[in-house]
This record gives sequence, structure tokens and C-alpha cells, in this order.
Amino acid sequence: MPRVLSSEDVEAFRRRLCDAAEGLFAERGIEAVTMRELAQALGVSPMTPYRYFKDKDAILAAVRTAAFARFAARLETAMAVPADPLHRSRNAGQAYVDFALAEPLAYRLMFDLNQPTEGDYPELQAAIVRARRTMTVHVEAMIAAGLLDGDAELIGHLFWSVLHGMLMLQLTGKLSPAIDPARLRALALTTLVRGLGIAAP
Repeated sequence: MPRVLSSEDVEAFRRRLCDAAEGLFAERGIEAVTMRELAQALGVSPMTPYRYFKDKDAILAAVRTAAFARFAARLETAMAVPADPLHRSRNAGQAYVDFALAEPLAYRLMFDLNQPTEGDYPELQAAIVRARRTMTVHVEAMIAAGLLDGDAELIGHLFWSVLHGMLMLQLTGKLSPAIDPARLRALALTTLVRGLGIAAP
């Protein structure tokens, strides 16, 4: 008689599937993330993963939902530290970098994966919206404080684009060995701040 799984057992195995999906993505790319490969990686029968997720898209959506939630929470915490708007913006930028470097696989799955079925997963959509909100809220605070003038959404995406581009070059090993990634980020963001005419408080 098969053992009855508790909700904790189910959640634990779902997490193992998600971890295995991240690992396969890192080793061999998204094409390697199949239900059969996941089952083999966990040493279970080919049908076992289907008892926990509908298909591989559902697993990827779960992985990305959790990653976006962790990412958003990290930035929200950084921006909640009492400080003037400019320093909260800097805190958010540092939290962004820290997350990407601490969890490079999750970061790449979040932003580097085109998942056509995203719209089928409301929790993933909500997590993406929450994360995207962190890209503009710090800019809105600077505008409200009179430190900056412009479209918060556009400027937030400008900061995001610059950070993301540099981080992806770093994470994929495309930067020249002579380039210090931290110095590159500092130079880029300082130049961007000056170009936007952000006034120091």
C-alpha cells in the first residue's frame, strides 16, 4: 500500500524538483529541463514528477515565481531602511547586484528565459509585477523629493537596463579580465546619475 504523503512531503518534493530544474538549466541549458531528465536526476520513475506538476512549464513557473518573490523582497527590504531617497535608491541597486551574484541561476531564469506560457500562471504574473514595481518606486521617491524630474517608469527601466546588462556580461564571463565589475558598475551608475541631473540631498 503506497505511503500517504503529507502536505510537507509534497512541498519538499516540489522544492527538490525545482532545485533539479535549476541545476539542469545551469549544466545544459533550458532544453535539458524535461520531465524525464528531472526524474532521472532525482532517481524516481519518469511519471513521478507529473504527480506534483502538470509539466515542465509549471515547474519553471514555480522556480521563477519563487525567485521573483525573493528578489522583490530583497529590494523592498533595502528600500525600507531609513535614509534619504537617493541613498534608498543606492541601497536598492546594491540589493539588486547582491541578489544576482548570490543566486545567478535564479537570476538568469528570471530574466534570461522567455517562457511563452507565463500568462497561464497568475502567481508568476503577480511576482513579476511585484519585482517590476521595485524598479520604479525608488525613482518616484526621488522625484517626490525634488531630486529628479522625469518619467519614473522610463528612468526606472533605464537603471534596470544598465544594471542588467552589466550583470549578464559578468555572469556569462563576457567581461574582459582587465575589467573590475564593481568599478564598472560604479562608473556606469555615477555617469547615469550625473546625466540625469540628480541633485544630492
